[in-house]
Amino acid sequence: MALLDVRGLTKKFLGLTAVDNVDITIETGELVSLIGPNGSGKTTLFNCVTGFLEADAGHVHYRDRDITKRAPYEIALLGLSRTFQQARIYRRLSVVENLLMGIQQHQGESILERVLLTRKVRRLEQEATERAEELMDFVGLTHLRDQPAGNLSYGQYKLLIFATALMPDPDLLLLDEPAAAINPTMINRMKEHMVDLNRAGKTIFFIEHNMEVVMDICERIIVLDAGRKIAEGPPDSIRNNERCMEAYFGR
Repeated sequence: MALLDVRGLTKKFLGLTAVDNVDITIETGELVSLIGPNGSGKTTLFNCVTGFLEADAGHVHYRDRDITKRAPYEIALLGLSRTFQQARIYRRLSVVENLLMGIQQHQGESILERVLLTRKVRRLEQEATERAEELMDFVGLTHLRDQPAGNLSYGQYKLLIFATALMPDPDLLLLDEPAAAINPTMINRMKEHMVDLNRAGKTIFFIEHNMEVVMDICERIIVLDAGRKIAEGPPDSIRNNERCMEAYFGR
């Protein structure tokens, strides 16, 4: 049983087919990248998988459960977490407070219980704080723990978004361009974090335009062009695939 199984996924916007009958399978423990030229349908596919867009055709199964028409929050609660290209943080809240916001919905407690601050709520809050401290240490943000998130550099901001997606300890992590627009040092740190997580058993499926990142760390690469899957395989096979080269470079 695949962790994520996408079959015949199709999404249209008026006369444009953004995702065209795509099949994708992600197995537990894999580190897989989704690549393709701008406008090839990568983020649209992520949005359909995670419930932010309703697919026009096809099915998405997560742990053998049909999640095709589930709401985003329901999918997240099943153990699938993601980041966005244009993610937003709470700029006036501290780094640790942003992380705690990332797990609140997963704690499943009623408003009344939180107002009464029951023993169970106090235990969940303690566990959440410990998880936040662990992740700040993992991504190197501990020294900024109490700083307003709005004071972070762009690279630190990306690390905070990354850590926030990890707060609920998801079984599957979807990352939308984690290395985009950050400096080479921060790119290397992001690569190391992803590899470390994967070695620890985390399944990661990510969109990326930085081919150095993709080729360095991925076991398998899936290529989209004009909404269609045109290739899939290990880095060497993609690097030498003429159809992929034509899609990227027009040759």
